[in-house]
Amino acid sequence: MVRQRSINEEKIGTCMSTPVAQRFAGKVAIVTGASRGIGLAIAKRIVAEGGRVCITARKEEALAEAAATFPPGTVTSLAGKADDPEHRAAVMDHVAATYGGLDVLVNNAGINPFYGTTMELELGAARKLLEVNVIGTLGWVQAAYHHDGLAFKERRGNVVNLASVAGKVPSEGIGFYGVTKAAVMHLTMTLAAELGPEIRVNAVAPAVVKTDFAKALYEGREAEVSADYPLGRLGVPDDIAGAVMYFAAADAEWVTGQTLVLDGGLLSAGGTA
Repeated sequence: MVRQRSINEEKIGTCMSTPVAQRFAGKVAIVTGASRGIGLAIAKRIVAEGGRVCITARKEEALAEAAATFPPGTVTSLAGKADDPEHRAAVMDHVAATYGGLDVLVNNAGINPFYGTTMELELGAARKLLEVNVIGTLGWVQAAYHHDGLAFKERRGNVVNLASVAGKVPSEGIGFYGVTKAAVMHLTMTLAAELGPEIRVNAVAPAVVKTDFAKALYEGREAEVSADYPLGRLGVPDDIAGAVMYFAAADAEWVTGQTLVLDGGLLSAGGTA
């Protein structure tokens, strides 16, 4: 008996086999939090469409392993903490020296070290969440904007931030994480208003995506969780990468300050992350 392919397998197979346009030929991108999962999928799509990319992440070994999966000459990597100003400055200097400019900044790095109610959340952990998810996002944009060697404004660059549906509706166990992602969505609108017309700023807000980062939300009960989604499945990293590619490309030249919800219909059906 021939095994039927799952929806996820069919989707991933289609993404890998369909020829893609070279929308990013000559373009340079930075993708943070890109050693695995969503960030890695975004970086690979940029390269597949003709771009070059610098990937960052906290763990040097995992980042090096990720970089080794790219075609030669298409990727560089620099390990460090997303909330470290010195790391951000080093990445900008590295990209300027290596590629001579920057066109796309994808703020994918984020943390959620706590699962539980906000009344159980230690304030130190809350501050760390804000530092990485919100202040870190702003810090990356500032670092790119103010670096003369990147010519980010002159190249009419654009920023794509990673938010979450948890920033749209209260979600059990990840409430304060949702607060930080709501802030990212508002920050996206604020930056879009301030930085136009030279720079566009948009965001995507995924529901549960099948990554190591989100395992606590579905592991061991994927069928049960998926049943709440009108499209009948959880997201995969390529679902998010495709939306980021739209915002980052010329197709979205008249789009800024927007957050696109990517949730398989979850919120429409009254669900939460």
